[in-house]
This record gives sequence, C-alpha cells and structure tokens, in this order.
Amino acid sequence: MADHIVVVENAADWKSDYPNIPVVNAKDYLIAPEYFKARDLNVLNLCRSYRYLSEGYYCSLLAEARRHRVIPSVRTINDLSRKAIYSLDIEDLDEGVQRVLGKPRSGFTATAFELDVFFGQCTEKSLQDLARELFDDFRSPLLRVEFRLQGKWRIAAIKSTHIHTLSSEQQDAFVTALSTYLSKRWRQPRARSNFRYDLAILHNPKEQYPPSDNRALQNFIRAGKSCGVDVELIQRKDFARLAEFDALFIRETTGIAHYTYQFAKKARSEGMVVIDDPDSILKCTNKVYLEELLRTHRVKTPRTVIVRRDTLDALDREIGYPIVLKVPDGSFSRGVFKVQNRTELAETANRLFKTSDLILAQEFLYTEYDWRIGILNKVPIFACQYFMSEHHWQIYDHTKKPSDQAGAFKTFRVEDAPELVIKTALKAANLIGDGLYGVDLKQTEKGLVVIEINDNPNIDAGVEDLALKEDLYRVVIEDLVWRLERKRSR
Repeated sequence: MADHIVVVENAADWKSDYPNIPVVNAKDYLIAPEYFKARDLNVLNLCRSYRYLSEGYYCSLLAEARRHRVIPSVRTINDLSRKAIYSLDIEDLDEGVQRVLGKPRSGFTATAFELDVFFGQCTEKSLQDLARELFDDFRSPLLRVEFRLQGKWRIAAIKSTHIHTLSSEQQDAFVTALSTYLSKRWRQPRARSNFRYDLAILHNPKEQYPPSDNRALQNFIRAGKSCGVDVELIQRKDFARLAEFDALFIRETTGIAHYTYQFAKKARSEGMVVIDDPDSILKCTNKVYLEELLRTHRVKTPRTVIVRRDTLDALDREIGYPIVLKVPDGSFSRGVFKVQNRTELAETANRLFKTSDLILAQEFLYTEYDWRIGILNKVPIFACQYFMSEHHWQIYDHTKKPSDQAGAFKTFRVEDAPELVIKTALKAANLIGDGLYGVDLKQTEKGLVVIEINDNPNIDAGVEDLALKEDLYRVVIEDLVWRLERKRSR
C-alpha cells in the first residue's frame, strides 16, 4: 500500500490533533535526496500558495516527475488559476446548482454565498453531490466555491484555500473529510467521444517563430484531403467553435498561462483527439520538471542544479563557469543566459527569481549543432541538426535582425541518424506520452546528453520535411486518423 505524506511550508500549519501522517517541509521535499528516490508515495501538497512557479507549485510539479501521486496536480493548479480555463469544466454543473439552490427555502434571501469543500466533502448536505463532482473535476484538498444569483444560480468562482487559514470549526470539518478521503478512492469522470473527421489546426499568423510556417500549414491541409480529413486553420477567436471538430492540432507556441493550453483543455473535455494534449504541455513547458524526470529515469543530461535563492551562493562550487541559467518556461533560446563570473551570476539569477522560486543552472557544453529528433506516437519521424547562430552559442541569436537570428540546419532520414541518438531521444520522449515531441540532444566529449523535450516541435517547409517531403505531413495526419478510428472502435 502506498505511503502518504503531507507537504507544508510551515510545520505549525499541521496541528497536533490532525491525523498522524508524516509531515515534510516543502524545502526538504524539493531538494532532499531521499525524495528523489522514494517510490509509491501519495503526496498531499498543503503549501500556503500554489502560485505559478512558487514552492507549492514546484512540489506538485516535481512530485509528478518522480511518479508520486499528488493532489493537487499541476494540471489542477493551473486549471484553477484562471476562470477562463476552469469555466469550461463547470458549465455542466450549473444546471445542478440551479436545481438545488433554485428551490424556495424558508428564510433564505441571499444572492451570493460561499461553500468550503474539503476533499470532496461539505457541511451543506443538499450540496454534497455537487461537492463531490467538483472534487472529481478539481482534485485540490481545500476548495472554496462562490455561488451567485444572476438570473439563475451559478458557480461564480472556484479557488484553492489553505489549511493555515482555517477556523477551529473548519479544522474539525477538514480532519473528518481527510479521514474519509484516506479511506477510499474516487472515480474519475469519463470523456465523451465524437466520431466526425474534421481537423482544426490552431495557428497564429502574427507569431514571429511559429512551429509551422504557412507553406507547412498548406501541406497539412493537402495531406488531410488525401486522407479524407477536412482540415481548417483556426485562430484564437474561434474558441467557441472548437466543438465542431473531431481533432485539434496545435501549431502555435504553447504555454500554461496561454490560450493554447485553454484550447487543449477544451478539446480534451469535448472528447476530441488533441496534439498537443494538456498533460504534454504541462510537462514539456517546464524545464525544472523535465530535469527531474530525466534524472529520475537515468537519461543523461548536462550537469544540472535546481537553484533556490538560498542555494545560489554554493552554485559555482558545483558547476564551473561559464554557467547557463534558464527560466523554467522559456522557448526558442529565450530565457537562457550564460554567465561568466560570480557578479553576472548574482545579477542574472536575482532577475530570474522575480518570476520563479526555482531556476535551472547547467554546465556550459558548446557544440557546433544540436540534434532534434521528431517523435510522434513513440515513433521517430524526422531528424535534424540545428547549427548555432553565427558567432553565437545558441541556435537563435535574438540580438540580430529576424532574418539572421537562426543558424543553419541539416536534415536526415531517421535511419541515417546515429542509432544512439534515436534510441536516447525515444527513451526521453516516451517518458512524456504518445504525442508529438521534439527531443534536443548534444553529442559532446562527455557523451550524448538530452537538453530538453519540446511538446510543439517545428515542422517547417524546407527544413524538417526535406527527407520525407509530403510524406511527413501525411504521417502526422494518418496518426490523427488512427487515433480517431481507435476512439470509434471503443
């Protein structure tokens, strides 16, 4: 049976009369070696904040990288961070809210009220079924739900709350709910299935570095027609139309705090096939998560240290200069900085700590080029070498004019790329899922290392498609069709 642990930032938050469960300080959970290696753990993350890139956020993120079962998950944290995201999941619940609250009740004249939900339990018996449904959708230990009468009763807001804010009466309810939660499992809702063959490709024609240029997008449309799929290019303004399609293929740079994630979430909630799927976006867009995941599964990476403010002073004793500092969620060589000495280290790190409680530090490994292996559904589909921008240490040099920022490239058939490069890329990508990934690797004097895994790799005309030509686009469309037909056969 799995062991439970509670993670808190302040030990005083766990009262002496709370259940006898091991309590771990968040700092220890993030950096103590025993938690890198621990297996079969159930983690109750009860930190004081789940703010993006806070300690509480990282506790859930690294728990998932270590294959621990954690609530709340990073996906739940991000879903609850923006009403535009979680509102997609509560539309169906509003009918039940109205059914319960719309009934005449003696002495009840309020037009708004709040309900606390602890592990799916609430003190209002008439709303218990709703409380459980909310917990099924948003597995956060403590939720506060705001209801408003706006013609009809609706859920106006949902947010996570935290144990250090509980009153004595709420503490009693919390303990009772936690005991119930620990004694049984909850069922997850099943997604709906659709059976039409219409594909939406989300893109942004104004994006400076899109994952696919216009020629590539047109190639996807032609490949779709040859496979019996009607392909339509959509943009952000088409969000309300998303349910018209069977599948969504995101060809715009993704991010958690970005509408691309909202599109992916909505597509999944509608039972659509979607690439990039929400979980892949969550996992790949944070370099701290990827480092922990790759290290846990013994995939070789550059010497890397996850840095906090209070561990910065010791960093240059672990990694020699130059040191590469990275923000967790940068892309296209942005948010990556090389520092040559302690002064530059302090200045750059302090700037990055303003947006993230953790940053990544890596040893500097210069190579003439990086390998990029494109993998779809656990099968390699293209291999490229991306060369460093001229007189620069990265593939992109953002100090130059746009036409000169990217370095050169060389495209290979997969079978002509080094076998070890392909095998290592597959091992890394398979840790994420079965979507479309681009694995970046370097061949160095110290051996082959994985730099990162991208959930939204470039497929541009005249670059990644040079080896397979139009067949590369057909491979992607055929995989989407296969996923749709597999859903139909269920």
